[in-house]
Amino acid sequence: MSVQERKERERAGRERLIVATARELAEQQGWDAVTTRRLAERIEYSQPVLYSHFRGKREIIGAVALEGAAEMAAALRAATSAADGPRPRVTALAHAYLDFAAGNPAVYDAMFQLDGGLAFADEDTPEPLKDAFAALLESLGEVAGDGVHPGLFTEVFWAALHGLATLTRAGRLPPEDTEPRVELLVERLAMV
Repeated sequence: MSVQERKERERAGRERLIVATARELAEQQGWDAVTTRRLAERIEYSQPVLYSHFRGKREIIGAVALEGAAEMAAALRAATSAADGPRPRVTALAHAYLDFAAGNPAVYDAMFQLDGGLAFADEDTPEPLKDAFAALLESLGEVAGDGVHPGLFTEVFWAALHGLATLTRAGRLPPEDTEPRVELLVERLAMV
C-alpha cells in the first residue's frame, strides 16, 4: 500500500468517526449539542483537523443525512422485498418508513428538518437522496393508479408518511393509532 493510499484510508476513517460521533451525540442530546468543539473533544482530534474534513456543522449534518438516506433506502427495500403483492408491499413500506423515523430521530431530522446544504428534487441532488426516493417509488409507482404520474403519487404518499412521523414524534398524534393510520393511508391513498 502506498503512502497516499494509507493517508486516504486514514482520512476516510477520520471522516467516518466524525459522522458517527455527530450522530451519536445528536441522538443522545439533540443537534444543538453537536458543535465542532465537542466533536473535536470526543474524537480526540483538534478542531482544525475536523475543519479539514467538514467546513462546519452544516456539512456534518449533510453527511449524516446522506448516510441516513442510504440506510433508509436499505430498510425500505428489505421490508418490501419480503412482502407478496402490492398491498402488503405498500403497508410494509409505510411501517418501515415510520419505524426508521422513530428509531433514528436525529438522523431523520438531519435528512428532512435541518439544513445540511443538500439539494432535493434537483439535478444536483446527491445519489443517496435519489436512491431513497427510488426505494419509495419502486413500491408506490405500481399503485399510483391510471393516469397518475408515479413520481407525483410517491411524493404525496411520502409527504403523508412524513407528516405522520413528524406529528407522532411531536406528540400531536397518539402512537397507539399508528396501525389504523397506515391502513387508512394504504387503503384510501394507494387504493390497494
